[in-house]
Amino acid sequence: MKRIFILIAAAVAAVACNSGNIKLDGRLIGYDTTMVYVESLGATLGSRVIDSVRTDERGKFLLKFNAEGDQLALYNLNCNGQRIPLLLAKGDAVTINSVGSIARNYEVSGSEESGLLKQITFLMQDGAARLDSLSTCFAGLTDEQARQQLLKDYTQEYYRVKRGQIEFIVANSSSMAALYALYQRLPNDEVLFNGASDVVYYRMVADSIEARYPASPYLNLVRRDIATMDLIGTAITSELNYPDLNINDMYGNKVRLSSLHGKVILVDFWSAMAGNSNQLNADLKEIYEKYAERGFEVYQIGIESSKAVWVSAVQEQKLPWISVSDLQGTASSAIALYNVQNVPTNFLIDREGNIVAKNLYGNDLEKHVTALL
Repeated sequence: MKRIFILIAAAVAAVACNSGNIKLDGRLIGYDTTMVYVESLGATLGSRVIDSVRTDERGKFLLKFNAEGDQLALYNLNCNGQRIPLLLAKGDAVTINSVGSIARNYEVSGSEESGLLKQITFLMQDGAARLDSLSTCFAGLTDEQARQQLLKDYTQEYYRVKRGQIEFIVANSSSMAALYALYQRLPNDEVLFNGASDVVYYRMVADSIEARYPASPYLNLVRRDIATMDLIGTAITSELNYPDLNINDMYGNKVRLSSLHGKVILVDFWSAMAGNSNQLNADLKEIYEKYAERGFEVYQIGIESSKAVWVSAVQEQKLPWISVSDLQGTASSAIALYNVQNVPTNFLIDREGNIVAKNLYGNDLEKHVTALL
């Protein structure tokens, strides 16, 4: 699910092209005699610079370049590392004007889809800024009551941003901008729409885009992600929104993840062989000891092939939570069900059985846990 976001974020080797059938012009006030680049972000070609020009003494620029294929495609206008995402097709003539910060203060005309990208980009930027501000305030607080209130504010802001994304996607499901929205990130969240229950939004967008842009190369990527989420869904019961697991503990007793339903659960994939496992477990123990009695539980899955190594690590570190392992190493079915790409990885599940966050550690994890309890 990270592919599209990665394509949008990266830019590599430059290739110049001075004539074509897409035109970009405009004025970037405050960026006189500055290089401006166009980056192609095709779904199959990867990211590359396809044209460049220097602004004049008033910040004006003009770019003409060949479209990447016959379909609507993703591009970035890049100036001094600040990027404006664009969705362009053959024949488009688009004007971009900005004053000051390019990425946070620009206007675009001549492309409806690029205008929609601006909406979703600004929504994410504003949300990320507010979350970052709340995190900064939290770090400076010592009053426990004030900290608890700030945690609630953080969680409310997180879901406010996600609701805004959902509203945008539903209203614009047939646009390529809606597909772009699916793969946006917030701080401490790999992808905003990453829970198993979010597959409905992927399917809605894929079906709508297929009707409007049936030959789009981006369809293959989103369909592939839907297939992965459907695989996860085969292990989800009607009551739960996460893949259930039933794995042996060190004594050979099976422990079912769903038996913890009603608690705030951290599903934690780890390995005793990972260099940072001791420190991460030590940090997690502090959080667990503070909140276990209030309904926080850890279901920790050892990605090991040696029982001796795994059991020894659990005992030496005196891990107080549920520790399980199928001793299949990286071939573990749990890895496939949760689409785990790296260890360590964790998933936070609320009392209603929804996966609400991923890869939280230290203060970030504690903030989310206390907000959910």
